[in-house]
Amino acid sequence: MATTIRKVSIILSIFFIYLTPWHAAAAQDEAKNMEWWCSTTSHPQPCNHHMKQFHPKSHQDFRTMSVAAAMERAKTLARELSGSTSKKMVQRECEDLIDGTILHLNATLQSMMSSSTRANANAASDEQTWLSAALTNIETCIAGSHELSLPEFSSPILKGNVSEMIRNCLAVNAGLLGNSAADDPGWVTDGDRKLLQDYVWAARANVTVSKDGSGQFRSIQEAINYATANRLGKKRVIVYVKRGVYEENILINRTMNKVMLVGDGVRNTIITGNRSSSAGFTTYSTATFGVDGNGFIARGITFRNTAGAESGQAVALRSASDLSVFYGCSFEGYQDTLFTQAQRQLYKSCYIYGTVDIIFGNAAVVLQNCVIYARKPLVGQANVITAQGRGDPYQNTGISIHNCRILAAPDLKPVVDSFRTYLGRPWQEYSRTVVMKSYLDGLVDPEGWSKWGDSDFALDTLYYGEYQNFGPAASMENRVNWTGYHNITTPAEAAQFTVANLIFGRQWLPTTGVPFTVGL
Repeated sequence: MATTIRKVSIILSIFFIYLTPWHAAAAQDEAKNMEWWCSTTSHPQPCNHHMKQFHPKSHQDFRTMSVAAAMERAKTLARELSGSTSKKMVQRECEDLIDGTILHLNATLQSMMSSSTRANANAASDEQTWLSAALTNIETCIAGSHELSLPEFSSPILKGNVSEMIRNCLAVNAGLLGNSAADDPGWVTDGDRKLLQDYVWAARANVTVSKDGSGQFRSIQEAINYATANRLGKKRVIVYVKRGVYEENILINRTMNKVMLVGDGVRNTIITGNRSSSAGFTTYSTATFGVDGNGFIARGITFRNTAGAESGQAVALRSASDLSVFYGCSFEGYQDTLFTQAQRQLYKSCYIYGTVDIIFGNAAVVLQNCVIYARKPLVGQANVITAQGRGDPYQNTGISIHNCRILAAPDLKPVVDSFRTYLGRPWQEYSRTVVMKSYLDGLVDPEGWSKWGDSDFALDTLYYGEYQNFGPAASMENRVNWTGYHNITTPAEAAQFTVANLIFGRQWLPTTGVPFTVGL
């Protein structure tokens, strides 16, 4: 944490030097000017309070200064939390999440200060992704403190105005977003493309993991730690995991970028754990496999949480990895199986099993050619395929289920008429999910979508849509009539949720070698 704050302080120092010439204007005019700029935001009061020292001359100036102010607030919060003597799980989680927020804001600020990207619409899209992730980290910390009934950890965050300042940044930056094409950013090289097309993994892997001792490691975590610590330059790290059941809780942290994990197929290479909320963990920390490092690729692996339906939240995989791909993988759990936490992700030809809120989080994520299996829930429960967590209207996030199949798992089939299954419910106020060109089997309820409990929360502000689905439950006749529900009838509206537009996949996916559909 201290290292991150020191690096960010250098960036801020450079930024403040950059601002120095603007201090020549009269103080009264400067104050009035800032008051006007802050009046254009959704949270003008904290804007005025925390941005007195800034003097914007344009929309771009105000945008950059807003991010600098938000980062200053996040740094202050990080110092306050690090001064706590508590060693509780949520304390450690919040420190890590806020560290991530600082890094995201830092990346955004550097991008905005670069003359080569200042007017680039694609850079603005990257920045919106990082800002969205920065806010999601704060909200995840708050959620964890509420789950464990520890309000002392969320109180300073709420009082510090960090969320409000980031929300202002999202709104200001949204004005510069566009859809122009960009060159390939190059995070996956031509060599990586060949790797994904080549099945001779053992010969190309940096390290091999095997239960029988035939590899260099028996532990996946130890192999990843070693390979990332000993990589040459910025080359991708390839970890080959031979067939076997690996009982581990694994974390790929933010320093472990460009890791590729390859298994022997979903039936053969299995990573499993059993952490759950009923055992005292936050939802965030229940994950059997967590990945924060950018550019992660997984192929031919099952990620599993065996805690069971009675154990509450129990995540099989949590991903906040930007520009990440999961290809031919399986995710198995019950409640909260797949935590698509933040940033841009593609799940291609995967299998997802669960009951309540099977796929949840606030990433920009496309699931393409996947099979989603609803399992048998507890008596009195309903299955819910998605619970998307978009909490701000300017976050460029959402769940897109495209060319998929939604079916009953074998344990649900015999009793499928005893349980209701919905496509989604609103976890946050601006929850956004679409299901397009997918097969909906008869288990899906005719209403399609569920309220959050018995409340009318978010029904006017969410965006739920369906486009050209088919199958026994695809009829629109009895769907919900909420303001936020959309029976999408035009390709133009549906195209917003494709690989090309939701995750900007045209710019980074071609080099991975993973087959994908860029449009509808």
